Order: sequence, then structure tokens, then C-alpha cells
Amino acid sequence: MIRLKTKDDIERLRKSGALLAGVLEEIKQNALPGVSLADLDRIAEEYIKKAGAKPAFLGYVPEGAQEPYPASLCASLNDVVVHGIPSAYTLREGDVLSIDLGVDLEGFITDAAITIGVGKIAREHQELITTAERALEAAITVCVPGNHLGDIGFAIENKVRTAGFSVVRGLTGHGVGFNLHEDPVVYNYGTQKTGLELRPGLVLALEPMISTGSGSVEEMKDGSFKTKDGSITAHVEHTVAVTNEGPVVLTKRSGLI
Repeated sequence: MIRLKTKDDIERLRKSGALLAGVLEEIKQNALPGVSLADLDRIAEEYIKKAGAKPAFLGYVPEGAQEPYPASLCASLNDVVVHGIPSAYTLREGDVLSIDLGVDLEGFITDAAITIGVGKIAREHQELITTAERALEAAITVCVPGNHLGDIGFAIENKVRTAGFSVVRGLTGHGVGFNLHEDPVVYNYGTQKTGLELRPGLVLALEPMISTGSGSVEEMKDGSFKTKDGSITAHVEHTVAVTNEGPVVLTKRSGLI
């Protein structure tokens, strides 16, 4: 069931999203060679709790999972697309790190992700990250009443394919706001003017996930998803509200999309 949000709900989600944006900026500043993924998780948890909020991922049990998620953020390295569990792994020059994070502020939940190049990275990998960001920008632009979910998927895949990369299949965006995962499912590919019509009050987590290879993935024993061909991946995400005034990015970071 799709749950539309009121203007008051969206304002409260904006506060949750602003906190989330701040955490991601802090993580980005600390994602340096020699820093462990566990260190980044600790930074995120402390930041969120100090602000009087909860890490939305910590203790969350995804559909089909056997155990609750054990960390505050997902830290996915290189060929891991999503759901990477923070570990003692120490970041190295050239790593491509995707950080996915959710914040629950007084029951209002936002979700966002960034992909970070650690130190100096390969040119192709930087182009991959840039393409994912541009695909997200394109998806946000079409989040207006009267458009459809297919317009979002088309916008993402068109940017990705044009740049010579692939959309990861089988992993999607989703509704968000009162719960971490709500209806509808938001695919990263689609046909224009098809699917659910976008209405004011719809809040979506848009999250292009793309790779330098085929885009085929497999689920690992720890619940993470990796590319079957070992190709490098990028994952970016914003929580976006559809309004009569246009798309509102609730997790916007300072000076960035």
C-alpha cells in the first residue's frame, strides 16, 4: 500500500534528511586510506545518536533475511553493490566505496547513499561515479505529478547506457518515510509514460546502482550483493518528495544534489 505524505510530514522528513546529509558529509571527510569500515560505522552511529535520532538500518530485518542488520550503515566496496557490512577492513588508495545510510528522526525515515573514491582512483571509476550522480539528477528532474515510475527508470538507464555503463538488475529504489521500505518499487530502468502515476505526497528513495560490467549480481551469504563478473560498482541515492511545486530533495547535501 502506498502512503502519501502531507506537507507537515514532508517538512519533518526534511529535518531527518538534513541530519542524514550531515552524517554523509562527515563520513566522506573520513573515508581515507588507513581508516577502517568499522571506524566509519562508529562515526555514523555516534553522529546520529548525538542528534537524538536512530540509525534506521541498525537492527532492521529486511524481507527474507534471517538476522537483523548489525550496523548503522552499509559499506560496499568495489564489486559489492549494496548491503556490505562494515568490518575491520582498512581502506586503500583506489578503493571505490559506497555508503548507504538511513536516519529515523522521531519516526520519520530518510535514506541516502554516496559513492566515494578513496584517494586517487582509476579514471574509469571516477567516470562511473559521475555517471551514477548524473543518472540520479535525471531521475529527480522527472519526479513531478503526472509523470510515471517508468519515466524515472528510463531517465536513469538512458544516462547510464549513454555513458557506456550498465544498470544493476534486480536491485531497486522504493518508497520511504514512515518505514524504511515502502511501496512502490522503483526500478532503475523502464519505459516512459508507463507504471504508477506520480502524485503529490509520494516520497521515494531513488537509487541508481550501476557497474562497469554486465550489471548481473549474486547475493552472498552475509546478505550483500556482488557483481558476478567482479566489475566495479557505484550507488547513489536521495530521498525525494513529489510535490505540486516540483521535486524536493529531502537529503540534499550542501552545495550538491
